[in-house]
Amino acid sequence: MINQLRVYRIDPQAREAFHARFRDHAARLMRAQGFRILAMWEEDRRPRGEDELNFVYLLAWEDEAEMDAKWAAFMALEEWAEIKRRTSAEHGPMVLGNFDRTLVPVEYSAALER
Repeated sequence: MINQLRVYRIDPQAREAFHARFRDHAARLMRAQGFRILAMWEEDRRPRGEDELNFVYLLAWEDEAEMDAKWAAFMALEEWAEIKRRTSAEHGPMVLGNFDRTLVPVEYSAALER
């Protein structure tokens, strides 16, 4: 098993709209496609004087082949494309940047619950 850590830098002005889109649409569609979302967090670095608001989540995958196949299927969903078009037209760009990391456990790591 591997994990994928995804970090989206979100526009603070679109914070509520971003969370509504992820909660009500992206997470629902991801789960329907077989994504295993382990946890989600918000990292607000603005109180420390940094201009950054991040949404972070952790996914579980059997292997990289599953991860790649499920992401390809998700990105091909017309429903997701339409949701992104509609919400972006209404709220502007909500995601200012993103990155992800594939995490492979070391042999002495505690197992994560799935």
